[in-house]
Amino acid sequence: MHSQRGAALLALILLAITTVWVIYVAATAFPTGLFATALIALAFVLAWQSLGATVVARVLAAAAVLCLGAALLLLAIEKLWLDLSVIALLLVVSAAATKRTFRSSADLPKVARPKHPVVVWNPKSGGGRAVTANLEAEAKARGFTTIELHEGDDLEALVRTAIDRGADALAAAGGDGTQAIVAGIAVERGLPFACIPAGTRNHFALDLGVDRDDLVGSLDAFVDGKERVVDLGYVNGSPFVNNVSAGLYAEAVHEAGYREAKIRTLLGVGTRSLGEGGEAPDLRYLDRDGNERDSAAMILVSNNAYRLGAKPATGSRPRMDEGKLGVTVASAPGDPDVGQGRSQRKLLQQWTVESFRIDSTEPVALGVDGEKRTVEPPAVFEVKPGALRVRIAAHHPGASPSAAIPPSVREGIAELLAIASGASTRVEEPS
Repeated sequence: MHSQRGAALLALILLAITTVWVIYVAATAFPTGLFATALIALAFVLAWQSLGATVVARVLAAAAVLCLGAALLLLAIEKLWLDLSVIALLLVVSAAATKRTFRSSADLPKVARPKHPVVVWNPKSGGGRAVTANLEAEAKARGFTTIELHEGDDLEALVRTAIDRGADALAAAGGDGTQAIVAGIAVERGLPFACIPAGTRNHFALDLGVDRDDLVGSLDAFVDGKERVVDLGYVNGSPFVNNVSAGLYAEAVHEAGYREAKIRTLLGVGTRSLGEGGEAPDLRYLDRDGNERDSAAMILVSNNAYRLGAKPATGSRPRMDEGKLGVTVASAPGDPDVGQGRSQRKLLQQWTVESFRIDSTEPVALGVDGEKRTVEPPAVFEVKPGALRVRIAAHHPGASPSAAIPPSVREGIAELLAIASGASTRVEEPS
């Protein structure tokens, strides 16, 4: 708490000094200083948006560095060496202090170690991450039972058999599709669950607050772990941990060669469906205002809502325990209700509900946590609040990267002031 407050105070002081210094340079080295000031301001905004551990965050951080580099180059051309050095140092240190202030962590309760934990692992997930990390040997060294998955194995049957033989905790080391199946059984049997980030992107691990770069360390969830309770989503009775897509993305997932060329496949499906002579997917649903809609380019239903748009940590879920489904709909081109007016719908809408339904005149192609599935209509979505007991290693954050980050620069400055004064703390509390 004291270190967080100190970091916030340091960030505010350095930002204030930087602002004054930049204004001085803009006024005394016109017009170069003005251009440099604009680039520094843009770098600041981009750096703010990059807070959080997502792919988009890394791109924004790189753009911020480029803008700052260009600004410093302009100052170097004017031979403003002192100003260049001071501004660069102030920005780097203030950025580090701000990131330290808004570092996600959760004050979760410690729990007793299970007696017979079982780790189900897929050697092919994530390009063989579990094999490279020697995960099986590490798990056995901790006294865990391991189940290696092979092509054609019945995952559900293997897990249920392990429980019948005495397993009292389940861990899944694989992609999010594997995570969902094992998590669903853990909920059904009332057992604790641990997410081992052995997949490619490990989105579920990210939003749970598991360190995705510490695959072996995540096994300690069953050694000295802490526990948080999160929701689990279901579509037609089958669990999902992240999201289910219908429409263009889901159709792309069903295409041969999708995993080898995702963008090309998605563009091809979009051209066929939405191009000249194409037809938007037959997806019938109720929009956020309760109006019936008969088509959409894409519908994404998620286990709790994602933070979308030009916000820090975009693409992650700040909370996993709100008992809500997040619904995001991209309207089909030509939708007469989509426009710029206040009374008209936006091209992209997002809202939350406790349940959702998609109807169609034909089987509905879905992408369930990135895995292809086809269901007979209707596709019915629900969320089970607080259904999943998740164990997380004591040294991992235990909270999503977006849980502690304010959604705008203005709110961020206000929060820095509140933390520095002791009126607030950005630590997510378990519910």
